[in-house]
Amino acid sequence: MIDLTGIISISGQPGLYKIVAQSKNGIIVEGLSDKKRVNIYSSTKVSTLSDISMFTTGEDKPIEEIMTAIFDKEKGQAAIDSKADDLAVEKYFGEVLPDYDKDRVYVSNMRKLFSWYNSLQSTGNLKEKEEQKEGSEKIKSKSTDDKKAVKNTASKNPSKTKTSAGVKKTTGVRKTGTA
Repeated sequence: MIDLTGIISISGQPGLYKIVAQSKNGIIVEGLSDKKRVNIYSSTKVSTLSDISMFTTGEDKPIEEIMTAIFDKEKGQAAIDSKADDLAVEKYFGEVLPDYDKDRVYVSNMRKLFSWYNSLQSTGNLKEKEEQKEGSEKIKSKSTDDKKAVKNTASKNPSKTKTSAGVKKTTGVRKTGTA
């Protein structure tokens, strides 16, 4: 499947952007085509491509799966031009996603998808997701080791615990200073 994490579309601005860093008032993004960095404020409407899906007759299909189907169909080459006539765009989209909902998916949505795909393809950002089975197994084993360590420290002395400064503090007893 195509990896679209970190790639966003900004409302009112053409093209796609990659998230570079977080700033005090928003995020810093870099244009995929021109490589210019821009600060995007937190009030700007931003959509991550990995969160977008399209309507089908069954369940909604994530855009990553649709782009993967286009990538497989075209063998990594560019898709149909987004400025082609409506019938050609609909026919091509029907070949890629035959069970799309014809009432809720408009030609403008198809054009936007094809322009995004062609932009990603021309800039070399169409990358396959790497299987992270090994990484997830390491994370699981580390979390179980951490839980065992927490249980061991908690069972040593249940009445007293150490604070971050190393001072022993009695739990459950309030010291008010008067007897």
